[in-house]
Amino acid sequence: MPKSRPKNAFYAQSGGVTAVINASASGVIETARKHKNKIGKVYAGRNGIIGALTEDLIDTSRETPRAIAALRHTPSGAFGSCRYKLKSLEENRREYQRLIEVFAAHDIGYFFYNGGGDSADTCLKVSQLSETMGYPIQAIHVPKTVDNDLPITDNCPGFGSVAKYIAVSTREASFDVASMAKTSTKVFIIEVMGRHAGWIAAAGGLASSADTEIPILILFPEVRFDRKKFMQKVDQLVKKHGYVSVVVSEGVKGPDDKFLSDQGLKDAFGHAQLGGVAPVVANMVKQDLDLKYHWAVADYLQRAARHIASKTDVDQAYAVGRQAVRMALKGDNAVMPAIKRVSNQPYKWKIEKAPLHKVANVEKMMPKNFITRDGFGITDKCREYLTPLIKGEDYPPYKNGMPQYIRLKNAPVKKKLKSRFTP
Repeated sequence: MPKSRPKNAFYAQSGGVTAVINASASGVIETARKHKNKIGKVYAGRNGIIGALTEDLIDTSRETPRAIAALRHTPSGAFGSCRYKLKSLEENRREYQRLIEVFAAHDIGYFFYNGGGDSADTCLKVSQLSETMGYPIQAIHVPKTVDNDLPITDNCPGFGSVAKYIAVSTREASFDVASMAKTSTKVFIIEVMGRHAGWIAAAGGLASSADTEIPILILFPEVRFDRKKFMQKVDQLVKKHGYVSVVVSEGVKGPDDKFLSDQGLKDAFGHAQLGGVAPVVANMVKQDLDLKYHWAVADYLQRAARHIASKTDVDQAYAVGRQAVRMALKGDNAVMPAIKRVSNQPYKWKIEKAPLHKVANVEKMMPKNFITRDGFGITDKCREYLTPLIKGEDYPPYKNGMPQYIRLKNAPVKKKLKSRFTP
């Protein structure tokens, strides 16, 4: 009796990309290539799950080992990402029927989805295809999110590098402001990502340390913005130090529970489209204290900065990709490789298995004991948690002063279905 061919795998990237999501892709593809007797080809979805629905697949076997290895030091999403959330089976059965058609046509039995909370939900839904629609598939969620808000896992790949970028940028900008404060700028405001959880904003607190003290105020989404209290702190620190740096999360809310930066727009997931809170806070500072200010929005810069990525983050991003494949080979389904912190000093971690139904649609907020009692800073406990995540440098190769990043061929897989699908 002829031996059956190994099933192919589908891998895709979802949501906002990071400086290290491609390291996870490298981990998935390189590990799969080591088990060709169990996994055939790895097909990547062009622009996430959209690639599966539209049968727009990329043949990663056309890429050299050197190119796949280079993903480890390349930022962004090498195969394209998307913000698209599958509806429930009851709401849109045709999407799931389409996925089965594409998977069956290309002999796909493994599904690796690399993303955050909404992506975990998509992965969970796909993992249930075998029991709901009779198609055998093993779906493993590969964690990624700069927001660091996935539950169970100690931290999320992508966060450590953003945290490092914000901590370093806040320190460097603060040195700049301090040098100009006598006759010029007194308040510098940097806006960072973080809709509901203030993990990235908290990282700004690392800019100040025992050997390099810097006056910093942090505005967390978890703490309602109190304008009067905030202005008192700004005034106090400027009088004492001559200047102050403010790290504000995009998700900061006022006493009315509305985002300070909410302009009434929505993103593809139906979430409020945020951004622009820094100038709002800066204008308040001008109105209330008449102090000269400058503001900046880190935006894509914070999540694209591979040149200053945390080595811890790169290592963990690769590890969860590698472990996702290993879990699939063991027969696992509807799980996520989660990072477990073993110790702080020395910092040690390992990968454990987390059930996907406990991950999807659950957000992990900043613990109360990570925020100082006045609501404007981080505690020693928070500093102890954050510090290992930004440690280590993992510079990309440079040429003529510029980092060298890989652009893959992204050769398309020939379509086999006659029907077309529009998400």
